[in-house]
Amino acid sequence: MIPKQIAIVGGGPAGLMAAETLSAAGHRVTVYESMPTVGRKFLLAGKSGLNLTHSEDDEIFVSRFGAATARLRPALDRLRPKDIRAWAAGLGTETFVGTSGRVFPKAMKASPLLRAWLARLEKQGVVIRTRHRWTGWTNGALTFETPHGTLTIEPDATLLALGGASWPRLGSDAAWTAWLGARAIEIEPFRPANCGFDIEWSDIFRQRFAGAPIKSVTASSPAGIMSGEFVVTESGIEGSLVYAHAAALRDRLQSTGHAELVLDLAPGRSTERLAADLFRQSTKASFANRLRKGAGLDGVKAALLREMVPEANQLQPDALAKLLKALPLPVLRCRPIAEAISSAGGVSWNGVDERYMLTALPGVFVAGEMLDWEAPTGGYLLTACLATGKAAAIGIEDWLRT
Repeated sequence: MIPKQIAIVGGGPAGLMAAETLSAAGHRVTVYESMPTVGRKFLLAGKSGLNLTHSEDDEIFVSRFGAATARLRPALDRLRPKDIRAWAAGLGTETFVGTSGRVFPKAMKASPLLRAWLARLEKQGVVIRTRHRWTGWTNGALTFETPHGTLTIEPDATLLALGGASWPRLGSDAAWTAWLGARAIEIEPFRPANCGFDIEWSDIFRQRFAGAPIKSVTASSPAGIMSGEFVVTESGIEGSLVYAHAAALRDRLQSTGHAELVLDLAPGRSTERLAADLFRQSTKASFANRLRKGAGLDGVKAALLREMVPEANQLQPDALAKLLKALPLPVLRCRPIAEAISSAGGVSWNGVDERYMLTALPGVFVAGEMLDWEAPTGGYLLTACLATGKAAAIGIEDWLRT
């Protein structure tokens, strides 16, 4: 086999996994990254403990990708969660399964894994060019803005792994949509995913409780019923439980203009038991004491009840119990996409073949968050980025042989 020159545009997980796969097969691979260093979003994700993947059953895992499941399945089948754990171990990063089923490095950091990964790529001959910002094509050749002027190259194959539209300060600013759009590539509009939401808090509630966690609650939306916790922010709410419902809330807002997260503030008690416990409280006691003794609610949870239903203190025990088990929390809008953990939208699957090649641009492949898919947090995002990077690399090899 004669080695080919392959350009990978984007130094995130998808691009680096493709570089590893292609260089291991003997190809000459150069990664072009617009930022001063590669893997910046990868490192940010690792600040709170890098969630590599998830330990749940493979069939359940694959189902987390919604409408994109059918297109992503071959890639996810090729690089399963157990394979990612083995890959990390091969780089000297042992992993463990947390209580939620999520998989983390034992070091709870991304930097050691990234350093080992880059060392492997260097050993395999991968060249990484930072501060090289792709600016589209000129007469069919890739062009880059670099510290030394404009660079023009004509590789044998190109992989675009430029990310979506979230966290643009880390490099994924979606500027590429203009250049692909000019080539008649169909692009679905970007939308925030795994995002927070604005709520119209009163000044008093905002000043007193912004930053406070709301723990041990159950929330329901069109996405289903899930338990967990979230955080009150100055503008609304964010956190893992909110992100689990984010896509459903976003889509409901878009279709109807109204959406709400319904909270069970006392998931450990039935409505009947709550009503009985509240009924036993003295009517002479303050509402705060009745909530605390009868329902186990105080602090931010009690304040949230008052915020949403100011007249709650006038309700009879049975009505109050029903409210505590199903407190509506109306959301006004998604937080800006720049704040979102990830984004939905991107290159439409209609224009991508089974090798991850753009059908309108032979020899140009796409991977990672550029593609139109989304998933909840929990290791699904990173797994799919790695899996599509590997799948695109295999697609490039197949195309180069034809």
